[in-house]
Amino acid sequence: MSKPTDLQHDLERSLPAIASISTSFSQSQGFSPYCYFSPEKRKAISDVRRTFCLFVTFDLLFISLLWIIELNTKDGIQKNLENEIIKYNFKTSFFDIFVLAFFRFFVLLLAYAIVKLRHWWVIAVTTLVSSAFLIVKVILSELLTKGAFGYLLPIVSFVIAWLETWFLDFKVLTQEAEEERWYLAAQAVASRSPLLYPRALSEGQFYSPPESFAGSDNESDEEGAGRNALTAQEKEYVRQGKEAMEVVDQILAQEENWKFEKNNDFGDVVYTFEIPFHGKTFILKAFLQCSAETVYQEVILQPEKMILWNRTVAACQILQRVEDNTIVSYDVAAGAAGGVISPRDFVNVRRIERRRDRYISSGMSTTHSLKPPLSKYVRGENGPGGFIVLKCPSNPRVCTFIWILNTDLKGRLPRYLIHQSLAATMFEFAFHLRQRVSELSGKP
Repeated sequence: MSKPTDLQHDLERSLPAIASISTSFSQSQGFSPYCYFSPEKRKAISDVRRTFCLFVTFDLLFISLLWIIELNTKDGIQKNLENEIIKYNFKTSFFDIFVLAFFRFFVLLLAYAIVKLRHWWVIAVTTLVSSAFLIVKVILSELLTKGAFGYLLPIVSFVIAWLETWFLDFKVLTQEAEEERWYLAAQAVASRSPLLYPRALSEGQFYSPPESFAGSDNESDEEGAGRNALTAQEKEYVRQGKEAMEVVDQILAQEENWKFEKNNDFGDVVYTFEIPFHGKTFILKAFLQCSAETVYQEVILQPEKMILWNRTVAACQILQRVEDNTIVSYDVAAGAAGGVISPRDFVNVRRIERRRDRYISSGMSTTHSLKPPLSKYVRGENGPGGFIVLKCPSNPRVCTFIWILNTDLKGRLPRYLIHQSLAATMFEFAFHLRQRVSELSGKP
């Protein structure tokens, strides 16, 4: 094994400035579906639907403004209104384009703001009617002889109608369907607790050997007394850890919705998954030829020793042990891409739980008085995520390792560059983890 000084040199040249995130986590106001998807809030109009309604209103107001400007030429507004409305002529009047915009405004707000439909058929009708009418009018009318407005009003009306269709179909309905899946997943997680050990079983396990599970009355009493002694800040750390654990549970419950991104020769696979309010999350799934307890010890219980074998982590320090299941850590990721990505540091709160079929370390970014932002590092923020080690019921000498990663590296890095390097980062981490467990299994 290399000496720490040699490792430091290698770390500074390693790919990711991201893998300190091996620790996993979210902003202190991280997403909690139990909060966002309460029955009361689910009845209100969503933010993305409200934006759509504003865009439909903008459609009417913009077409109206253009029509008024067109009326206020030559003979004045009053004379032109009389010519275009009272003496309406399909070939020369712009009034029908205004009426078409009002038709879209009325029908779309009625359907999607008042009735709150969740289907595309209404906007399909309004867009079809608008497109057909405008095409016929341009072909048969004499608007093109009336100057710039003869071109501008039909084109603007046509483009806005299709933009409304795109926004509803690809943004509003898609995001609301995703939020609905999150709500259903939250209900599934809450209802499937009999399949796992109750939460109380995971309490008091942080210092226990992998093969032992606490559960005595004495331990419960001591832990209850410890909780009562927590400060307000420590209680906040515990709350953040539990919140991150809820999100991790829901991501695991929706494995069928993970999107395949890449795989490697070892059989490791990286998936992506969109988390509402946090964006794209990367998920590594790897099969390891070692016991779940080994990975639990190396990755979850001893994060500060990870720099000895993980070339993507420059430093890891435990800042505070809040209670048996909760710690606050400080992590530094080495720079990458020849200095294009400078070193990042993170302050994370972690919650560790042991269940009958798995070990879980979940977490989210937080703040701590011992580690304020430093000028030599860019302080990154991690979204909800963590490590999961799944036991194999038929073979205790193999396990499945899952790393859920959501990160914001801050700075001015292009998001596409970060996303491209994340999969490579995760594969590199899995490679070093395999090397580590191979070394451990080779020891006498």
